[in-house]
Amino acid sequence: MVKGSFKGRDVLSISDFSREDLLHILSVAGQLEKKPRPDLLKGKIMASLFFEPSTRTKLSFAASMIKLGGQVIGFADVRTTSVKKGETLWDTTKMVEAYSDVIVTRNDVEGAPRLMSEASSIPVVNAGDGANQHPTQTLLDLYTIQKEHGSFDGMTIGFVGDLKYGRTVHSLAVALSHFKCSMHFVAPAALKMPDSYITMLKEKGITVEETDDLDAACKHFDVLYMTRIQEERFPDPIEYQKYKSVYKIDKRVLELCKESVKIMHPLPRVGEIDPKIDETPNAIYFKQAANGIPVRQAILALVLGELE
Repeated sequence: MVKGSFKGRDVLSISDFSREDLLHILSVAGQLEKKPRPDLLKGKIMASLFFEPSTRTKLSFAASMIKLGGQVIGFADVRTTSVKKGETLWDTTKMVEAYSDVIVTRNDVEGAPRLMSEASSIPVVNAGDGANQHPTQTLLDLYTIQKEHGSFDGMTIGFVGDLKYGRTVHSLAVALSHFKCSMHFVAPAALKMPDSYITMLKEKGITVEETDDLDAACKHFDVLYMTRIQEERFPDPIEYQKYKSVYKIDKRVLELCKESVKIMHPLPRVGEIDPKIDETPNAIYFKQAANGIPVRQAILALVLGELE
C-alpha cells in the first residue's frame, strides 16, 4: 500500500502497512484534528457490525463517521440479527454491503474480518478479531506516542501484562518494528509474547528484552504500555484467577520509572492501574482513547477515497 492507494482498501492487519503508510495515516489524522471537515463524508454510510463487546472502538468509530458528516447503521448484539437464525457471516456481509459504503467489524473469531473482506466489494475495517489483530488501535497508539515524543526512533517501549492474548500488543509491536526503537516485554511465562513476534522483531534488528520482573525493567521505559489480563481469552477460569493481579502500576512502581515516562493502556483497565496514577502527568491513557477520533476519521476518509 502506497500513498494515494488507500481508496477501497481493507484495513485488516497492521502487517499490511509500510512505514510510509503508517506515517501518512498519522499525518492525515493530524490534519483532521487541526482542521475538522464536518461535511467530508456527507452521504456515506458506515455499517458497524460488532459481534463482541466494545465501548471505545465502537463509539469512536461512530463518532468519527458522524463528525465527518456520514451516517451509521449496524448492531452491537448479534442476538438481534439473522446470525441467531443461522445466517452465515458471508451472507451477512453480502447483505450489509448493499446498505453501506464501509464496514467496521469486531469478532471474537480470529480471521473473521478477513473472511468478510473476501465476501465484500466495499472496504472492511478490522476493529479487533480475537487475540489476533487490532490495527486501528495500533494507529491511535502510534499517533499518541508521536504527539508525546515527536519520534519513534531511539525510544524504549515496555509492554506489560497479558502479552499472549493481547491483540493490541501484537499489532503495536509489528508497527513499531518499522522504527529504530527497543522493546521490553514484561509478562509471566504463561502469558509471554508469542515466539513468532519475538523472532520477527529480532530478524528486523530490533533490540528485544523479555522478563517477568517489572520493578527491574521499568526504569528503562520511555513508554510503559500496560494491558489487562484478558479473562475472556483464558480457556481455564482458574488460570485467569492465578494471573489477574500479577502486575499493578501504582505510585511505588511509578517511582522506579523515569520521571518522564508515559503510561498507556488500550483500556478497559481492571485493577492493573491505580486510579491515583490518573492524577499524574505520566498518565496519558485517556488522551490515548480520545485520539481514536482523528485517527479513525483518517482511516474512514482514506478508504472511502475522500482524502489521499
